[in-house]
Amino acid sequence: MILSDRVRRVRPSPTLAVTAKAAELQAQGRNIISLGAGEPDFDTPEHIRAAAIAAIDAGFTRYTAVEGILSLRQAIAKRLREDQGLEYTPDEIIVSTGGKQSIYNLFQAVLNPDDEVIVIAPYWVSYPDMVRLAGGEAVIVLAGQSQGFKVTPAQLASAITEKTRVIVLNSPSNPTGVAYTREDWLAIAEVLRAHPRVLIATDDMYEKILWADEPFSNIAMVAPDLLPRIMILNGVSKAYAMTGWRIGYAAGPAPIIKAMKVIQSQSTSGACSIAQVAAQEAIEGDQSDIARMVKSFQARHDFVVARLNEIPDVVCLPSQGAFYSFPDVSGVIKRMGLADDVALTELLLEQGGVAVVPGTAFGAPGHVRLSYATSMADLEEALRRMAEVMGG
Repeated sequence: MILSDRVRRVRPSPTLAVTAKAAELQAQGRNIISLGAGEPDFDTPEHIRAAAIAAIDAGFTRYTAVEGILSLRQAIAKRLREDQGLEYTPDEIIVSTGGKQSIYNLFQAVLNPDDEVIVIAPYWVSYPDMVRLAGGEAVIVLAGQSQGFKVTPAQLASAITEKTRVIVLNSPSNPTGVAYTREDWLAIAEVLRAHPRVLIATDDMYEKILWADEPFSNIAMVAPDLLPRIMILNGVSKAYAMTGWRIGYAAGPAPIIKAMKVIQSQSTSGACSIAQVAAQEAIEGDQSDIARMVKSFQARHDFVVARLNEIPDVVCLPSQGAFYSFPDVSGVIKRMGLADDVALTELLLEQGGVAVVPGTAFGAPGHVRLSYATSMADLEEALRRMAEVMGG
């Protein structure tokens, strides 16, 4: 069987692989606690589900426009205006089958062979491979724990070359949960002003899951002069517990949105009609469920960070959002004589029955990612098992 060079360059998603392995062991009768997947454990709020049922009953089950139904794009534009002070028309917005497809479409639309995309590590696992699928080269810039998992302006300036086409920014971050401040964005914007050819992609998927000292911000909100080359990427999956509904969206310059529409028209076409109606209700309807979920995530965060730091040779920074912790376990790896973080995660799964994702998958060896989007009871038991395996 001859496969394309393209697919040979791409790795399967490590987070999905961990989740699949945990499910396989569970099917064999093993008691496995999976902290691998980034998926809220809450049900989709009732009013959102009711809107979907009403759409089915009304027969809204046919193809939609490739770019998404107009009412949903209008709702997204209104939300961006009210929440972020940004003005977009429906023609500057596209709805896709999940946030991942929005990013994939963007890279397909703007990258040529050998174009470079700056990806800040620790990064979401799919960024580099989606760049490769589009023929580009991912340039990894490591923003390690010693600098709070945030890229510095000097690092960014050094990484930009004449081949740089896109920089990807993500706050709050998957996998670290770290959120950039307005001051951080102002410093980054100053660097990017000197490079007008560079497109700026801001992945705001965890925008609503935040408990920082200041409200959410992205680079578009603090540097509106850069808007002509900023792409905003978001969706309803995390904030509204709608991962399986598969609705993401992008907002940006009309020519790029139009190109993304062309890509989408030859791949998935429009997103699910019923899920689009549900997404509109999520965006326009009662928002009180978000506060309840965020309060729970913050309580879990506080417990997980404190418990991890009690384990010998584990160092875990607190985060400001999302639902992940990203502890440095390099001291544990060294003390136990293990090869790397992958070996440690395998040991935790086999001996402790706890599934976590190795930091290597996120471009940061020596760490692991834990998702605390699960019950406090499961977290307490999982951390007890992890401490037992790691000697704490």
